[in-house]
Order: sequence, then structure tokens, then C-alpha cells
Amino acid sequence: MNDPRSERVADLRAGQYADGSPLHDVQYLECKLILKTDEFTSPAGFRKYGKLVAQVAEECGVGFDQKPAKGARPAIREVMFLDTEDFRLYNNAFILRRRIRFEDGFPAEEPEVVFKFRHPDQQEAAEVDVRPNLPGDYRIKFKAEALPLKDRLGGYRLLFSHNVQFPVSHAPTDGDRTAMEQLMQVFPAMKVLQLEKGDHVSLVNQTIVEEVLQDLGTLDFGKGVTADANVALWRTRGEHLPLVGEFAYQVKFKRREEVHDKARERCAKFFIRLQQVGHAWIYLGATKTGMVYRLKGNPPQAHE
Repeated sequence: MNDPRSERVADLRAGQYADGSPLHDVQYLECKLILKTDEFTSPAGFRKYGKLVAQVAEECGVGFDQKPAKGARPAIREVMFLDTEDFRLYNNAFILRRRIRFEDGFPAEEPEVVFKFRHPDQQEAAEVDVRPNLPGDYRIKFKAEALPLKDRLGGYRLLFSHNVQFPVSHAPTDGDRTAMEQLMQVFPAMKVLQLEKGDHVSLVNQTIVEEVLQDLGTLDFGKGVTADANVALWRTRGEHLPLVGEFAYQVKFKRREEVHDKARERCAKFFIRLQQVGHAWIYLGATKTGMVYRLKGNPPQAHE
């Protein structure tokens, strides 16, 4: 097996969408470690993991500036997933989510809608045109998401997440927003799904997720490549049942050629070493979204 630290993501094959626009290319790398929830019973658990991050960063020659996060309180976000009763979106690699951030107990902004196609095949993810049929502005984010291997520590696998996001006020106000027929008008990419009369989406497993998110600081991999790092706990709203934790850091770039080989290799080395040193924290073979979908048993067949 090749050393993953020396591997580059292949370039996309040339292509275009139906209107002639070129395919979107990856402009983000987000590295994620899914964590067990045992330690996340108070802010002290976040700080404990932050110390582990600092230890591994020093070992790997990665800068870690914790000053921006000093004194920062955990942020609260509410996350809702919407799907058909038979999980038709998720089973076909689509995710529809609504998220809102709170400050001091009140919404800090209007809810954000995120629609994504997430798949291990980069070309397939790129060729799905996630652009919505909306009059208002929206934002496209195409990410390579690095996760540990499903069955062992010390490596990584990639999922490619092709996202569009916009404030909920930009969504149509007439008609039934939960009707699949209307959603397919807003998100033409969904038209590949089988539609039955009267199909609607609803809250996945009747669960609203409360996310507790703690900023940890900024990682510096050299050559101008930096990434804000955070750790989060997902729990059910109301019961406060812990679901899963996550450590994540994200690098943004305009063109993948801008990411210097040394910085990329240092980023991968850090990601792998953090798995090894913090092995007791790691929850293998999971994603945050997958945990919500599996709450009631009968797991869906996702492309994750």
C-alpha cells in the first residue's frame, strides 16, 4: 500500500453542466475525526482534546495558535435533516439539512439550508449539478473530506461533498416546502430520484440535533496553508442524548496546485498521527449524519 501522505487527489476530467458551465472543482479539504462522546460531559472534555491536538501538532512540526480561541465559549447550533420515510435522499447520496446558530439562547441569524451530494467518487460528485433553481444568492462549496479508514487507524479515506447553501428566506414561500415535487423544482439534481404521488420529506428519525462547538485554534502546516480547528459534540435536543463527537479542521484554496507538497504531506502526517496518539477517542466507520440516520435501527444504504 502506498504511503497516503505522498498521494495527491487526481484531477477532474474535463466536463460541463447542461448550461455549458464548467464542472466545479474541489476548493476545500476538511479533515474529520469522529469521536466517542465519553469525555464530552463538560467544556473540560473539549479542553482535554485540545491539549492532545497541541501535543501532536508539536510532534509533527505543525504550528498551533490557540490564542484566537482563548476564552471562547462553546457555540450552539441546531441541525435538522429532512428525508422521505424510506430515506430516498440519503440512500442515493443526497443530504438535505437545515442549520441555525444560537447566541445567548437566541437565533443569531436566519436558518441556513444545505443541499449536498456526497460520494467517494470525485468525478461522480462533481458531475452532479447541485445548483438550485432560486432567484436569490447561494454559495457552492465542493469539499474533499478526509476520514479515517472504516476498519483501522493510521490512514484515511476521502468523501467528496458537493454542497450548495443559502438562507431559508431564499427558498420559495408558496406551496408545500416539504413536498418532494416542489423540492425537485428547487433542486433539479433530485429529479433522478423516483417520485411517487404525495411524497414528502420530514424530520429524520424525529430528531433535532443540538451541536455544541468549541473552537480550538489555528493549525499552520507551512507554505501559507492554515486551518481553523474545532471539536464538537452532537446530542439530541430535549433528551440531550450524546450521539457523537468530531474534531475537524478545514483548508481552503482557489486551485489545488496552490497547496504545496510539503504542507499537504504535513497535514496528512498530522491527521494520521492524531489518530494513533488519540486512538481511545476514535469512533471508526461513522459520520455525524450517519449516526442520526441510524438512531432508530434499520440503517440506510448510504455511499459513506
